[in-house]
Amino acid sequence: MGHAGMAAAAVRYLRAEGRPVEPLPRPELRCVREDERAPVDAGEFRRVLGSFASGVTVVTAPAADPDGADADGAPAGFACQSFSSLSLDPPLVVFMVGRTSTTWPRIARAGVFCVNVLGAGQQDLCRAFAASGTDKFAGVDHHPAPVSGAPRLAGALAWIDCTIHAVHTGGDHLIVVGRVNALGMDGGADEPPLLFHRGRFR
Repeated sequence: MGHAGMAAAAVRYLRAEGRPVEPLPRPELRCVREDERAPVDAGEFRRVLGSFASGVTVVTAPAADPDGADADGAPAGFACQSFSSLSLDPPLVVFMVGRTSTTWPRIARAGVFCVNVLGAGQQDLCRAFAASGTDKFAGVDHHPAPVSGAPRLAGALAWIDCTIHAVHTGGDHLIVVGRVNALGMDGGADEPPLLFHRGRFR
C-alpha cells in the first residue's frame, strides 16, 4: 500500500459509521533493497534518540457510543511521549501513535481527544496507561473535558481538549493533528513535569 493508500485508510478511521475499526497492519516500508545494508541500526537509533528528553502525556478519548459496533462502555487512553505544539494560528497540536495501536481506532472513532500533561510524581499513572489489556482507568480520578468530554486526569499539570484535524502517515506511525478547542493548567506554575530520558523517568 502506497502513502496515498495509507493516508486514505487513516482517514477512513474518522469516517467509520457503525462498523468495527481495526488497527492498520504494520507497514512494509523499506528505503534500501534487500541486498543493501540498512543505513541505521534500529538499536543504535533508539539509543541515540533516547538522549533527547521528552515530556510525558496521556492521550484520552471519551467512551464509545453505547450503540457503536466497538463499544465497551469505557473511555480510551494511552501514554504518549511524542506530543508537541504545532501551530499558533490556528491552534494545532500533534501526537504520534503506532499504526498497530489498539487504542488509536477508538480515538479515531471518537474524533476527539484530550492531552493530559503529566507531572513529576505521576510515573505510576504513566505506567498504567502504557500497559495493554488492562482497565487503564481503574481507580483513576478524572472528569470530562469541556468540549470533547474526553477524560481530564486528576493531578495532570495541564490539559488540551482537541478535535482531530488531520491524520498523516509516517513510517510505522500515524501523525495525528488536533485542533485545540479548550485548554488549561491544573498544576502550579512551578510544578515540574514528568520527563523520560534514556529509558528512565526523570
